[in-house]
Amino acid sequence: MDTLCGLFGKTRQAYYKKKKTQITKSQLRAVLLEAISYYRSQAPGMGGVKLHTELSTLYGYQVTGGRDAFLRFMRAEKMMLPARKPRYTTQSNHLFRKYPNLIKGLQVTYPNHIWVSDITYIWIEGSVCYLHLLTDSYSHAVLGWVLAPGLHAEYTAQALEQAIAKAGGGNLCGTIHHSDRGTQYACYLYISLLTDHHIQISMTEDSKPTDNAIAERMNGILKTEWIYGISLFKNEEQARQRIGQMIQFYNYDRPHMSIGMKKPMDVYEGEVPGENLWKKKGKTKL
Repeated sequence: MDTLCGLFGKTRQAYYKKKKTQITKSQLRAVLLEAISYYRSQAPGMGGVKLHTELSTLYGYQVTGGRDAFLRFMRAEKMMLPARKPRYTTQSNHLFRKYPNLIKGLQVTYPNHIWVSDITYIWIEGSVCYLHLLTDSYSHAVLGWVLAPGLHAEYTAQALEQAIAKAGGGNLCGTIHHSDRGTQYACYLYISLLTDHHIQISMTEDSKPTDNAIAERMNGILKTEWIYGISLFKNEEQARQRIGQMIQFYNYDRPHMSIGMKKPMDVYEGEVPGENLWKKKGKTKL
Protein backbone atom coordinates (compact mmCIF):
# COMPACT_ATOMS: atom_id res chain seq x y z
CA MET A 1 0.00 0.00 0.00
CA ASP A 2 2.89 2.40 0.71
CA THR A 3 4.06 1.95 -2.88
CA LEU A 4 0.62 2.71 -4.29
CA CYS A 5 0.27 5.78 -2.06
CA GLY A 6 3.64 7.01 -3.23
CA LEU A 7 2.86 6.48 -6.92
CA PHE A 8 -0.26 8.58 -6.69
CA GLY A 9 1.28 11.23 -4.42
CA LYS A 10 -1.02 10.42 -1.52
CA THR A 11 -0.19 10.11 2.15
CA ARG A 12 -1.24 7.05 4.06
CA GLN A 13 -3.62 9.16 6.13
CA ALA A 14 -5.28 10.46 2.95
CA TYR A 15 -5.63 6.88 1.75
CA TYR A 16 -7.46 5.95 4.91
CA LYS A 17 -9.75 9.00 4.66
CA LYS A 18 -10.69 8.01 1.15
CA LYS A 19 -11.13 4.38 2.08
CA LYS A 20 -13.59 5.13 4.86
CA THR A 21 -16.30 5.90 2.28
CA GLN A 22 -15.74 2.56 0.52
CA ILE A 23 -15.30 0.15 3.41
CA THR A 24 -17.74 -2.73 3.93
CA LYS A 25 -18.34 -4.88 6.97
CA SER A 26 -16.39 -7.71 5.44
CA GLN A 27 -13.36 -5.42 5.12
CA LEU A 28 -13.64 -3.87 8.58
CA ARG A 29 -11.40 -6.26 10.51
CA ALA A 30 -8.56 -6.24 7.97
CA VAL A 31 -8.58 -2.48 7.51
CA LEU A 32 -8.70 -1.72 11.23
CA LEU A 33 -5.88 -4.17 11.95
CA GLU A 34 -3.79 -2.59 9.21
CA ALA A 35 -4.47 0.90 10.52
CA ILE A 36 -3.70 -0.07 14.11
CA SER A 37 -0.46 -1.75 13.00
CA TYR A 38 0.55 1.38 11.08
CA TYR A 39 0.04 3.72 14.04
CA ARG A 40 1.77 1.30 16.38
CA SER A 41 4.77 1.23 14.01
CA GLN A 42 4.99 5.03 14.34
CA ALA A 43 4.19 5.22 18.06
CA PRO A 44 4.56 1.80 19.74
CA GLY A 45 3.19 3.11 23.03
CA MET A 46 -0.02 4.54 21.53
CA GLY A 47 -2.88 3.22 23.62
CA GLY A 48 -6.32 2.04 22.61
CA VAL A 49 -8.18 5.23 23.55
CA LYS A 50 -5.86 7.41 21.42
CA LEU A 51 -6.12 4.94 18.55
CA HIS A 52 -9.90 5.02 18.75
CA THR A 53 -9.92 8.82 18.66
CA GLU A 54 -7.62 8.93 15.63
CA LEU A 55 -9.32 6.18 13.66
CA SER A 56 -12.76 7.61 14.38
CA THR A 57 -11.56 10.84 12.77
CA LEU A 58 -10.38 8.92 9.71
CA TYR A 59 -13.20 6.40 9.33
CA GLY A 60 -16.07 7.86 11.31
CA TYR A 61 -17.80 6.41 14.34
CA GLN A 62 -20.06 4.29 12.14
CA VAL A 63 -17.03 2.13 11.37
CA THR A 64 -15.04 2.09 14.58
CA GLY A 65 -18.07 2.03 16.85
CA GLY A 66 -17.99 3.31 20.40
CA ARG A 67 -14.81 3.35 22.41
CA ASP A 68 -15.69 0.28 24.48
CA ALA A 69 -16.54 -1.74 21.37
CA PHE A 70 -13.25 -0.71 19.77
CA LEU A 71 -11.29 -1.69 22.88
CA ARG A 72 -13.06 -5.06 22.94
CA PHE A 73 -12.04 -5.53 19.31
CA MET A 74 -8.41 -4.73 20.14
CA ARG A 75 -8.49 -7.05 23.13
CA ALA A 76 -9.91 -9.88 21.05
CA GLU A 77 -7.16 -9.35 18.48
CA LYS A 78 -4.53 -9.27 21.27
CA MET A 79 -3.44 -5.76 20.32
CA MET A 80 -3.83 -4.11 23.71
CA LEU A 81 -0.60 -2.90 25.25
CA PRO A 82 0.58 -4.85 28.29
CA ALA A 83 0.16 -3.00 31.56
CA ARG A 84 3.32 -1.15 32.47
CA LYS A 85 4.92 -2.27 35.67
CA PRO A 86 5.40 0.55 38.16
CA ARG A 87 8.96 1.82 38.34
CA TYR A 88 10.46 2.96 41.60
CA THR A 89 13.62 5.04 41.59
CA THR A 90 13.97 5.42 45.36
CA GLN A 91 15.01 2.63 47.71
CA SER A 92 15.33 4.13 51.16
CA ASN A 93 15.23 0.89 53.13
CA HIS A 94 18.98 0.65 53.62
CA LEU A 95 21.57 0.83 56.40
CA PHE A 96 23.44 3.90 55.17
CA ARG A 97 23.26 7.06 57.25
CA LYS A 98 20.22 9.25 56.58
CA TYR A 99 20.86 12.98 56.87
CA PRO A 100 18.43 15.67 58.14
CA ASN A 101 16.60 18.11 55.93
CA LEU A 102 18.68 21.31 55.93
CA ILE A 103 16.70 23.32 53.40
CA LYS A 104 13.21 23.34 54.90
CA GLY A 105 12.23 27.01 55.21
CA LEU A 106 15.64 28.13 53.92
CA GLN A 107 15.80 31.04 51.50
CA VAL A 108 17.96 30.37 48.45
CA THR A 109 19.98 33.48 47.63
CA TYR A 110 22.72 32.68 45.11
CA PRO A 111 23.83 30.15 42.48
CA ASN A 112 25.33 26.97 43.96
CA HIS A 113 23.55 27.63 47.24
CA ILE A 114 21.27 24.59 47.03
CA TRP A 115 21.52 21.72 44.57
CA VAL A 116 18.71 19.21 44.22
CA SER A 117 19.09 15.74 42.76
CA ASP A 118 16.55 13.24 41.51
CA ILE A 119 16.15 10.25 39.20
CA THR A 120 13.26 9.70 36.81
CA TYR A 121 12.53 6.93 34.34
CA ILE A 122 12.38 7.40 30.56
CA TRP A 123 10.53 4.84 28.43
CA ILE A 124 12.16 3.56 25.25
CA GLU A 125 10.88 0.92 22.87
CA GLY A 126 10.72 -2.36 24.73
CA SER A 127 12.50 -1.12 27.84
CA VAL A 128 13.20 1.77 30.18
CA CYS A 129 16.23 3.81 31.16
CA TYR A 130 16.87 6.30 33.94
CA LEU A 131 17.69 10.00 33.90
CA HIS A 132 19.92 11.11 36.79
CA LEU A 133 19.55 14.88 37.22
CA LEU A 134 21.12 17.59 39.35
CA THR A 135 19.62 21.09 39.31
CA ASP A 136 20.67 24.40 40.86
CA SER A 137 17.76 25.71 42.95
CA TYR A 138 18.50 29.41 42.51
CA SER A 139 18.80 29.50 38.73
CA HIS A 140 16.92 26.26 37.92
CA ALA A 141 19.80 25.35 35.60
CA VAL A 142 20.55 21.67 35.05
CA LEU A 143 24.18 21.29 36.13
CA GLY A 144 24.55 17.56 35.63
CA TRP A 145 22.67 14.76 33.95
CA VAL A 146 23.27 11.16 32.93
CA LEU A 147 20.91 8.87 31.02
CA ALA A 148 21.72 5.31 32.01
CA PRO A 149 20.30 1.79 31.74
CA GLY A 150 20.07 1.44 35.52
CA LEU A 151 19.85 3.05 38.93
CA HIS A 152 23.43 2.36 40.02
CA ALA A 153 25.14 5.01 42.13
CA GLU A 154 27.99 5.36 39.64
CA TYR A 155 25.62 7.08 37.21
CA THR A 156 24.24 9.40 39.89
CA ALA A 157 27.80 10.24 40.89
CA GLN A 158 28.66 11.12 37.27
CA ALA A 159 25.89 13.74 37.27
CA LEU A 160 27.26 15.13 40.53
CA GLU A 161 30.79 15.28 39.10
CA GLN A 162 29.46 17.32 36.17
CA ALA A 163 27.88 19.80 38.57
CA ILE A 164 31.04 20.06 40.66
CA ALA A 165 33.05 20.78 37.52
CA LYS A 166 30.50 23.39 36.40
CA ALA A 167 30.80 25.09 39.80
CA GLY A 168 34.59 25.21 39.52
CA GLY A 169 35.40 22.26 41.77
CA GLY A 170 37.53 22.67 44.87
CA ASN A 171 35.97 23.73 48.15
CA LEU A 172 32.19 24.16 47.76
CA CYS A 173 31.41 24.68 51.44
CA GLY A 174 28.69 27.20 50.56
CA THR A 175 26.67 24.53 48.75
CA ILE A 176 23.96 22.28 50.17
CA HIS A 177 23.11 19.10 48.27
CA HIS A 178 19.50 17.97 48.77
CA SER A 179 18.01 14.65 47.66
CA ASP A 180 15.71 11.88 48.74
CA ARG A 181 17.02 9.08 50.96
CA GLY A 182 17.68 6.63 48.14
CA THR A 183 20.71 4.37 48.26
CA GLN A 184 22.29 6.23 45.33
CA TYR A 185 22.58 9.38 47.46
CA ALA A 186 23.37 7.72 50.79
CA CYS A 187 26.04 5.25 49.66
CA TYR A 188 29.73 5.74 50.38
CA LEU A 189 30.62 6.58 46.78
CA TYR A 190 28.24 9.53 46.63
CA ILE A 191 28.70 10.79 50.18
CA SER A 192 32.49 10.76 49.85
CA LEU A 193 32.26 12.82 46.67
CA LEU A 194 30.18 15.41 48.53
CA THR A 195 32.40 15.51 51.60
CA ASP A 196 35.58 15.71 49.50
CA HIS A 197 34.27 19.05 48.22
CA HIS A 198 32.86 20.16 51.60
CA ILE A 199 29.32 20.15 50.28
CA GLN A 200 26.68 19.98 53.04
CA ILE A 201 24.30 17.03 52.83
CA SER A 202 20.53 17.34 53.15
CA MET A 203 17.85 14.70 52.63
CA THR A 204 14.08 14.53 52.64
CA GLU A 205 12.49 13.36 55.86
CA ASP A 206 9.54 11.57 54.28
CA SER A 207 8.34 10.50 50.84
CA LYS A 208 6.33 13.62 49.99
CA PRO A 209 7.20 15.04 46.53
CA THR A 210 7.03 18.55 48.00
CA ASP A 211 10.18 17.78 49.99
CA ASN A 212 12.09 17.81 46.70
CA ALA A 213 9.78 20.09 44.75
CA ILE A 214 12.33 21.72 42.42
CA ALA A 215 13.72 18.38 41.29
CA GLU A 216 10.19 17.07 40.73
CA ARG A 217 9.34 20.22 38.78
CA MET A 218 12.36 19.74 36.53
CA ASN A 219 11.27 16.18 35.78
CA GLY A 220 7.78 17.43 34.99
CA ILE A 221 8.98 20.12 32.58
CA LEU A 222 11.06 17.66 30.57
CA LYS A 223 8.27 15.14 30.36
CA THR A 224 5.24 17.35 29.78
CA GLU A 225 6.86 19.91 27.46
CA TRP A 226 8.93 17.48 25.40
CA ILE A 227 8.92 13.76 26.05
CA TYR A 228 5.17 13.12 26.27
CA GLY A 229 4.65 14.97 22.99
CA ILE A 230 6.82 12.64 20.89
CA SER A 231 6.87 8.96 20.03
CA LEU A 232 8.81 6.53 22.18
CA PHE A 233 12.56 6.74 21.75
CA LYS A 234 13.81 3.86 19.64
CA ASN A 235 16.78 3.12 21.86
CA GLU A 236 18.91 4.52 24.65
CA GLU A 237 21.30 6.33 22.31
CA GLN A 238 18.48 8.21 20.56
CA ALA A 239 16.98 9.08 23.93
CA ARG A 240 20.34 10.40 25.16
CA GLN A 241 20.78 12.58 22.08
CA ARG A 242 17.27 14.04 22.20
CA ILE A 243 17.31 14.63 25.96
CA GLY A 244 20.65 16.37 25.60
CA GLN A 245 19.06 18.73 23.06
CA MET A 246 16.11 19.31 25.40
CA ILE A 247 18.33 20.19 28.35
CA GLN A 248 20.50 22.46 26.20
CA PHE A 249 17.40 24.37 25.09
CA TYR A 250 16.01 24.44 28.64
CA ASN A 251 19.25 25.83 30.08
CA TYR A 252 20.05 28.44 27.45
CA ASP A 253 16.87 29.32 25.52
CA ARG A 254 13.75 28.64 27.61
CA PRO A 255 12.56 31.53 29.81
CA HIS A 256 11.68 30.36 33.30
CA MET A 257 8.80 32.04 35.11
CA SER A 258 10.24 31.41 38.58
CA ILE A 259 13.29 33.55 37.78
CA GLY A 260 11.54 36.47 36.17
CA MET A 261 11.35 34.93 32.67
CA LYS A 262 15.12 34.77 32.42
CA LYS A 263 17.14 31.85 31.07
CA PRO A 264 18.45 29.43 33.73
CA MET A 265 22.06 29.41 32.61
CA ASP A 266 22.13 33.21 32.28
CA VAL A 267 21.11 33.44 35.92
CA TYR A 268 23.51 30.70 36.99
CA GLU A 269 26.48 32.27 35.22
CA GLY A 270 25.65 35.76 36.48
CA GLU A 271 24.78 37.24 33.10
CA VAL A 272 21.72 38.99 34.57
CA PRO A 273 21.64 41.57 37.38
CA GLY A 274 22.58 40.05 40.72
CA GLU A 275 19.28 40.79 42.45
CA ASN A 276 17.62 38.15 44.57
CA LEU A 277 15.34 36.74 41.90
CA TRP A 278 13.50 34.43 44.26
CA LYS A 279 12.72 37.27 46.64
CA LYS A 280 11.56 39.40 43.74
CA LYS A 281 9.13 36.70 42.70
CA GLY A 282 7.91 36.26 46.27
CA LYS A 283 9.38 32.73 46.56
CA THR A 284 11.67 33.27 49.47
CA LYS A 285 11.56 29.78 50.94
CA LEU A 286 11.93 26.22 49.77
